[in-house]
Amino acid sequence: MTAPERVAVALGDRGYDILIGEGLLVRAGTEIGPLLARPFTVIVTDETVAPFYLEALQASLDGAGIASQAVRLRPGEATKDFAHLERLTERLLQFGVERRDTIIALGGGVIGDLTGFAAAVLRRGVDFIQIPTSLLAQVDSSVGGKTGINSSRGKNLIGAFHQPKMVLADIGVLDSLPRRELLAGYAEVVKYGLLGDLEFFTWLEGAGAGLLAGDTAARIQAVKSSCLAKAAIVAEDERESGVRALLNLGHTFGHALEAATDYDGSLLHGEAVAIGMALAFELSAMLGWCPGEDSARVRRHLASVGLPCDIPDDTRFATDRLIDFMGQDKKVIDGRIPFILVSGIGKAFIAQDVDLADVAKLLDGARAEFVAS
Repeated sequence: MTAPERVAVALGDRGYDILIGEGLLVRAGTEIGPLLARPFTVIVTDETVAPFYLEALQASLDGAGIASQAVRLRPGEATKDFAHLERLTERLLQFGVERRDTIIALGGGVIGDLTGFAAAVLRRGVDFIQIPTSLLAQVDSSVGGKTGINSSRGKNLIGAFHQPKMVLADIGVLDSLPRRELLAGYAEVVKYGLLGDLEFFTWLEGAGAGLLAGDTAARIQAVKSSCLAKAAIVAEDERESGVRALLNLGHTFGHALEAATDYDGSLLHGEAVAIGMALAFELSAMLGWCPGEDSARVRRHLASVGLPCDIPDDTRFATDRLIDFMGQDKKVIDGRIPFILVSGIGKAFIAQDVDLADVAKLLDGARAEFVAS
């Protein structure tokens, strides 16, 4: 078996490794065992992921002499709420999880965020390990320690910074993803090129179609490049007081779009981010900060792989309503909504003084007929 790629998140005594490669699920027990204070863990997963991967993970743990229990939750963004957080923490206590124990998140971004937050608050903090099963989670949400749940007022407004002890990104699990889910994750891959790496974005223009079609080498390269970029930013700014905010390129718009759907699954996170990134480039071009050809190039690539670039033409996405949701963004300072804008591909910056009248003008002109996949 080929040795996995390894990316270090340099946070001193809270640092950890991201392992990237094929076959990591079946060797998870060997990798995880040394991190456990006792040979016991609880796996948190969802009802979609469990039939594919829970048995293999538990067999790997059992082979390493590690006993395990499992909690299965409903899939979907609606699971990231207080009711499911309460249910999960009660189950973890029922299984006898102690402060020195480590729990495992086996799933996509929803499971990772919810499990990480439960770990942060259970007994005032227990350790957890991320085993992300979606492309989006492998390149973004499993790395960096952001955990949390949603509020009716917006996405991820309740949570904590709580770093995992390890991330195991098994590229093989991506084969089971529906194309729509794979595309949603690909939007976050594109983000890393757009915010700080023109060379990576250019590579994606050539390799993206193959990556989405199943090219294993391209998938490993994309996940590794994305994790390297995020690890470097997290090491510099763990709690998003500065440069880490750049990772939210497309997210101020995207989170507002998601909130407008009440997280009903009609618009996936990555789809919302793709629209948000297109809007961020268009707003930057409209304000004279970014060449129009760069904005067109970004839109062309997103559209070429099948990602949306326009706001659904649906009354839920009324301009005033979206701006209200943006005002609840967790990055708001003194009532001002910060936007991550660009001076070109690979050149993102934080803009604190954007006139909301310009944002409204952009939103009014960015509508498209909405057909849920």
